[in-house]
Amino acid sequence: MKITEKKIDELAHLSRLQFDEKDKVRIQEDLERILGFCQKLDNLDTSNVEPLVYISNRKEHLREDIVKPSLSKADALLNAPDGDSDYFRVPKVIKK
Repeated sequence: MKITEKKIDELAHLSRLQFDEKDKVRIQEDLERILGFCQKLDNLDTSNVEPLVYISNRKEHLREDIVKPSLSKADALLNAPDGDSDYFRVPKVIKK
């Protein structure tokens, strides 16, 4: 598959990137090599290959999800620069 300069410009716009002409040529070459490699994979017989769901057979050992007490409201508000009995006070940032 041939990657055109127009396609590079479209990809740059979508990714919000800007490339100079030298970089565009290198990116075009890289993308063509990547797509060429992917086309080689199309020629492989994968009919007897199980789909890969996980990279590793390791089982994750997670901790139990147990609810336990954490900070009280008073402790959480203790070092707040401004607060009242239940909430942190922050400066207003939205103007009407």
